[in-house]
Amino acid sequence: MKIATFNINGVKARLPRLLEWLEETQPAVACLQEIKTTDDAFPADEFGKLGYHAIWHGQKGFNGVAILAHGVEPQETQRGLPGDDADDQARYLEAEVHGIRIASIYLPNGNPLPGPKFDYKLAWFDRLRAHAAQLWQSEVPTILAGDYNVIPTDKDIWSGRVIEEDALVMPQSRDAYARLLADGWADAIGTLNPEGGVWTYWDYQAGAWPRDHGFRIDHLLLSPECADQLVAAGVNKEHRGRDKASDHAPVWVELGERPNSPR
Repeated sequence: MKIATFNINGVKARLPRLLEWLEETQPAVACLQEIKTTDDAFPADEFGKLGYHAIWHGQKGFNGVAILAHGVEPQETQRGLPGDDADDQARYLEAEVHGIRIASIYLPNGNPLPGPKFDYKLAWFDRLRAHAAQLWQSEVPTILAGDYNVIPTDKDIWSGRVIEEDALVMPQSRDAYARLLADGWADAIGTLNPEGGVWTYWDYQAGAWPRDHGFRIDHLLLSPECADQLVAAGVNKEHRGRDKASDHAPVWVELGERPNSPR
């Protein structure tokens, strides 16, 4: 089964590209971030034409997350990240699909720093880690998928010098991500590409895409139950180069029985 995550950077603006990607790659589950639309304007009918059922948590103009599942209804289990009743930003949505708990995550960017936006990013990370610990302890197969707005290491960016003062590479951001991994979550792309060099984002400015000046901020973290079934993971990089594309590329994992695993 293929589960993917895609920061679409505006679901209505990129709808042709999104539908194109769904038709070409046919993930069983697709987590979307930055849908940038209110709930009533989400184009669920367009996904239905391709056989996808959807749940979504929208917000006008920015943020917003969704989960699409092919052929089945996602069973929503959590809307909004627990831990702060005053937080009304649409950044977290969680559902069960085919017995797997799947979260679509849009973690705060944190810029500019220092300041309230960076403080919010780190506090959000703490809340995510606390909720993730509960999911991990439940032993339900779980995937935390989305745009984490963190470049884990220097090997996950074409050149660390270009954004060395950015919230995406601050030690506090990297430490927060590393603590998630230390809690027992497996970074699917990082696990299968230990040498790095895999990008998921290319800025629209300064010719980043044609020069392949990218970095990795979109991640799929797997609980042990899913990590044991990890067959493959990758990035649909070619979709970044298409007309009116998102500045992110879709990232995916494939779960199943490993070729040499016991039956």
